[in-house]
Amino acid sequence: MEEMKFLGIDFSCAVGSLSNGKFPEKDCLLPLISKLLGYCIVAASTTVKLPQILKILKHSSVRGLSLVAFELEVVGYTIALAYCLHKGLPFSAYGELAFLLIQAIILVGVIYYFSQPLGTMTWIRALLYCGLAPTILAGQIDPLLFEALYASQHAIFFCARVPQIWANFKNKSTGELSFLTSLMNFAGSMVRVFTSIQEKAPTSGIIHHFLLD
Repeated sequence: MEEMKFLGIDFSCAVGSLSNGKFPEKDCLLPLISKLLGYCIVAASTTVKLPQILKILKHSSVRGLSLVAFELEVVGYTIALAYCLHKGLPFSAYGELAFLLIQAIILVGVIYYFSQPLGTMTWIRALLYCGLAPTILAGQIDPLLFEALYASQHAIFFCARVPQIWANFKNKSTGELSFLTSLMNFAGSMVRVFTSIQEKAPTSGIIHHFLLD
């Protein structure tokens, strides 16, 4: 049967089975579902941080939010995206990272705006990121250092959760933290774990999606 490909997804196996009155076999169906879910995650990721941004803008407040937690998320997304670009992975396997990074940067900017005046250390962290991020995203660093950075992103995402958890515990409230954004992060990560396993991604990649929760 002639190949039926769209956006890099081969539908010929499933269509062939259905045209013969048979339900597609698991080995045919699971890769197709994985690819489709991958693109769904990428599409859904374009709005993941939006509820959090809108909640801050609506209340003109960042009460209960940990700035460091959101800054670490930006660093983690940057490293993860740079690694995927450097390895030449298909867009369906990492596309959400690009949209999440853009939204995370906007979110940090909004938090900065409502956290005036900003301390000296905050400005230093922001300037360091602006200076180093383009080099990392371009992959213009030593390969061994690149691998070390990718390995460190797991610790970065884990550490990004700790300040916010502590802030919630200390304030006995989630403040302006958006439940919808947290839920979408969790759901997207669980689906991506499935697609990563299906695509036989490295264990480090699967761990990465767990830590995104």
